[in-house]
Parts: sequence; C-alpha cells; structure tokens
Amino acid sequence: MQFLFADHTLDTDTRELCRSGTPIAIQPQAFDLLTYLVQNRDRVVSKDDLLTALWGGRIVADSTLATHINAVRRAIGDSGEEQALIRTFARKGFRFVGMVQLPCAGEQPAPSTVATNSPLPAAARSDRPAIAVLPFINMSGDRWLHL
Repeated sequence: MQFLFADHTLDTDTRELCRSGTPIAIQPQAFDLLTYLVQNRDRVVSKDDLLTALWGGRIVADSTLATHINAVRRAIGDSGEEQALIRTFARKGFRFVGMVQLPCAGEQPAPSTVATNSPLPAAARSDRPAIAVLPFINMSGDRWLHL
C-alpha cells in the first residue's frame, strides 16, 4: 500500500519512505509508527494505542515514545513546533493531519532509487531480541540468597 502526502511517498510493502523520489533513512520502529499514524489519520491515536500496536503492550518509557515521534517528524520534515503533519493533542495523543492520497487503480508508483537487491531486508518485529526482567524469588529457603 502506498500513501502519498506532501512530497512524500510511504510504501508499506517495500517499507520505504521517499521524499520527491529520494529514499529517506528511517528506523524500522519509526517507520511502523508513521505507518500506524497515517493508517489511523481519521482519529487521535492515544499513547496506549501506540504501545499496544507497536510494542505489543510492553512497558515503554514516555521518553522512548517521544524519541520515536521526533524521529518520524524529522524524517518527514515536520517539527514539534510546526506540527504540519503530525499534531500532538495534550493528554490525548497524536494524529496525522496531512492530506493523504492513495494512488489510483492501475497507476504506477514513482520509481524509487533504492536498489532492489538490497542485502539488508527489513526485519520483522519478531526478529528483535527481547529481554524480560523478572523479580527473583528464593524458593530454596537459603537465607543467604536474600541479599
């Protein structure tokens, strides 16, 4: 699926973001965040919506979400002050407010300058390493393990 906004093309099939046909480097998580905001542009997306959709409901620091929002804004030439494409609604969430067009049926997308034989395919979210931190419970009865 391709989304066209401002002078950008967001291609969810090839996982490419281009500005005027030139690819823009964007981290996979930030790409997913932008895609989610564009796909849900008809509503304000809450922090909980983003955490569920992008982080699988895992606990994520507010600063992590803010960092990703800022990365998306930088990639599309927006800013926290300008908010021409992504608007922040205090204590509510975020909304993509730019005009979005979908290519007409049969219309060919603009050619990309990205090589099609790229050695680094986009990684699926399930390929990312994860660490779970659990509390230690001493089940042995050894009091020295209670340090």
